[in-house]
Amino acid sequence: MDRGLTLEGFDPDSSRQPAQAFRILVSESENEIAFHQHRKGQLILALHGGITCEVERALWMVPTQHAVWVPGAMPHSNRATANARLCFLFIEPGAVAMPAQCCTLRISPLVRELILHLAQQNEGDLSQPATQRLIQVLFDELPRQAVEPLHLPISGHPKIRFIAARLAQDPQQRQTLQQWASQLAMSERNLARLVVKETGLGFRRWRQQLQLIIALRLLIGGSSVQQVASELGYDSTNAFITMFKKALGNTPGRYLASLEPR
Repeated sequence: MDRGLTLEGFDPDSSRQPAQAFRILVSESENEIAFHQHRKGQLILALHGGITCEVERALWMVPTQHAVWVPGAMPHSNRATANARLCFLFIEPGAVAMPAQCCTLRISPLVRELILHLAQQNEGDLSQPATQRLIQVLFDELPRQAVEPLHLPISGHPKIRFIAARLAQDPQQRQTLQQWASQLAMSERNLARLVVKETGLGFRRWRQQLQLIIALRLLIGGSSVQQVASELGYDSTNAFITMFKKALGNTPGRYLASLEPR
């Protein structure tokens, strides 16, 4: 059954079924669910468009044919692109060996179809032997899905969040670490140390990861490679393609082609 992003009137923790899935339709504007948590683990699969999931200290980008895994009891918020089509899969704690931390998974065609089939089942169908066998196949396959580096470490530190917010609002800006430090009334060395301490990445790598997440949202939304390169302030399209390929192992065009359902 297709639902709105809010899953209004539905409590995923009320059922003790090992797995439940629901297809989600997003309106013509971006849609957001504020911070919340479930007893159950949640897999958010992007069928069309994309979704960004924020958990403590990190943002996770979920492009088409990928899913973000959110372990049970982990507070998180979701923001979906306009007209996105998603599928939420809720899993009972301990039912399958999933990562203990949030992560982005590249979903195989088999797992995708199993989740979509499950989303078509009513509550009563979930207890049927045939459905239980399919759920077991799904649970066998889920731990084998490849993890992809589509996350941005963030922080509760106000200075790190200030930089992240400014870069997200205006990704073209090319302020150096020294310029940011001056704006924040810090030395360049102290700011560099703070970024590493709070995110685990150097400033340039951290900024590039944010740009990658923004680039994926724009590309999935239909922007051309040239438009995205310009939006992110790159001097040339080739420079943007080089960054993208180094990060994800493929050019933007080939990466997007790989996201198309097979």
